[in-house]
Amino acid sequence: MPYLASSSLTLAMIALLAYLLGSVPFGLVITRALGLGDLRQIGSGNIGATNVLRTGNKPAALATLLLDAGKGGLAVLIARYLVGEDAAQVAGLCAFLGHLFPVWLGFKGGKGVATFLGTMIALAWPVGLACCATWAVVAAISRISSLSALVSAASAGVWLMVFGQGQIFVLAFVLTVLVYIRHAANIARLKAGTEPKIGAKKA
Repeated sequence: MPYLASSSLTLAMIALLAYLLGSVPFGLVITRALGLGDLRQIGSGNIGATNVLRTGNKPAALATLLLDAGKGGLAVLIARYLVGEDAAQVAGLCAFLGHLFPVWLGFKGGKGVATFLGTMIALAWPVGLACCATWAVVAAISRISSLSALVSAASAGVWLMVFGQGQIFVLAFVLTVLVYIRHAANIARLKAGTEPKIGAKKA
């Protein structure tokens, strides 16, 4: 973790604003705007890009992916520019928590994969891009989004060591643990061999 040089008030304000940004449920907003229905009543009920893909609208899924990743990355970059590295890490964590537990949806949010990747790219772009590449390779082989996400998140620690980015190890570890917690049901289905492939209509 970086040395917390900024004032507690400044970090608290950054935390709140990052959380609110992370709480914006882009998947839900996009599907409603396009008349695709309530995303929470479709497929797995998740508000992320994988579930948006189950509507059959690939552009909507791509937009959700980019916006969910962008809100994590944007929170980090703005906080770093305005305050410093300590604020950037606080912003990354709080934007991620906002996506998982959005105030606008009764604290029932997504699983955080896109936001995790966007946050990691902004914090340390070589690590973030390596995690994205890991996701893509596993997805190409397995065709299972959740497995790709789990392997990608777990790989972050390895890539942090490879690229010498130990200063964000604690944050990356916390985000990875949260990704695994949010994927508990997916992990159970993976063990049972019932996890759906990418693009499947049902969870």
